[in-house]
Amino acid sequence: MASILFLFFAFIITLAAALLLRRTHRHRNLRLPPGTLGLPFVGETLQLISAYKSDNPEPFIDRRVNRYGPIFTTHVFGEPTVFSADPETNRFFLLNEGKLFDCSYPGSISNLLGKHSLLLMKGSLHKRMHSLTASFANSSIIKDHLLLDIDRLIRLNLDSWSDRVLLMEEAKKLMSFDPGEWTENLRKEYVLVIEGFFTLPLPLFSTTYRRAIKARRKVAEALTLIVRERRKESETEEGKKNDMLGALLGSSNRFSDEQIVDFMVALLVAGYETTSTIMTLAVKFLTETPLALAQLKEEHDEIRSKKCNSEAPLEWSDYKSMAFTQCVVNETLRVGNIIGGIFRRAMTDINIKGYTIPKGWKVFASFRAVHLNPDHFEDARTFNPWRWQSNTEFTCPTNVYTPFGGGPRRCPGYELARVLLSVFLHRMVTQYSWYPAEEDKLVFFPTTRTQKRYPIIVKRREDYKKQCKAQ
Repeated sequence: MASILFLFFAFIITLAAALLLRRTHRHRNLRLPPGTLGLPFVGETLQLISAYKSDNPEPFIDRRVNRYGPIFTTHVFGEPTVFSADPETNRFFLLNEGKLFDCSYPGSISNLLGKHSLLLMKGSLHKRMHSLTASFANSSIIKDHLLLDIDRLIRLNLDSWSDRVLLMEEAKKLMSFDPGEWTENLRKEYVLVIEGFFTLPLPLFSTTYRRAIKARRKVAEALTLIVRERRKESETEEGKKNDMLGALLGSSNRFSDEQIVDFMVALLVAGYETTSTIMTLAVKFLTETPLALAQLKEEHDEIRSKKCNSEAPLEWSDYKSMAFTQCVVNETLRVGNIIGGIFRRAMTDINIKGYTIPKGWKVFASFRAVHLNPDHFEDARTFNPWRWQSNTEFTCPTNVYTPFGGGPRRCPGYELARVLLSVFLHRMVTQYSWYPAEEDKLVFFPTTRTQKRYPIIVKRREDYKKQCKAQ
């Protein structure tokens, strides 16, 4: 047995050395961005993972930018990768999707999302599915159909709060249109899926990845039952529904159950998890910035005072009047950086900024590194919503502020996310006062979140039912 293991490891070492020599020969005449590829196979993956488990939002990139500059070479998740913390380069990556770059993510993410997820689709299929998703989350649909339901569901969920709540958990319930045991069980499984995103995709060596694969299978099985049931119902006119799943089932493209399930898994991760997290971070940042919270309360008390009814629904004109709220939303997205960046793969040798990115290499455009760079935002790592007010001298180029990505893959639900956060903040500040139940801090791996799910003590505002001005 020992001799077999010895031969196995000797083969691995020999193969790694051969690959390293081949790689060196292929790229010796190219001017690669500075950096290091680290160890064969593993590269700098372990350094990246350990760095992001600290309380510094960008330790891996910060160190390398300081040493090599805003564009550098590394090797993570099994592949050589060029990292960019340069806004012009990031924009170049985003706008040349399908021309010079293909969408490409680490094997761990690709395997867990599924080959038919919107994140991984390419070409005309991606364009059609992206358009379909956007059609259910544009301003017109939100204004005419979704705003009333969003406000009602958020208000109903907040009405049940008392004493100590784990805000991150409660925010996830706000995103569920059908809360119950089934959705809670599903949520627990896909949380395990997310934990496996940034691991080496080797089940034999990674317990986290192995657990994530198992959880992904359970999520897919649960969603497949839903799809099959809805497909059967849609065979009759009475059973057809005018929602996104109904549109997929009724499409002339005749999507398979597997394609629809992969699409739904990606939507769960992209919409449900990220939006509930940004809600939590907004409250955390506001709690730590009392002047901003006071100004936000003033804005929303003014809106509520015109209603003469604490339960009166918000209207589109109310949302459009939330000027300071939009500053808070912008700043929360900038500092929070739920989407830290995007991966792409070079389709050909690409010359940029005096360097060559070899064909087949991954590139990573870091949004977080740009958002937290003091060259672009003064005192960049401080939450300061006033920087977004129109009467300030602050101007922000579109390639510097990219919380929803850009190019043909810009997040199709960006407007819906802003509305959800704005409505949540309205109900939160008009119904409750609160304070942290204990200290909590941000962590950035495998995704941005609070370490303890942000426990707070809430108390209903005594003037909640009395905010109508005398007529």
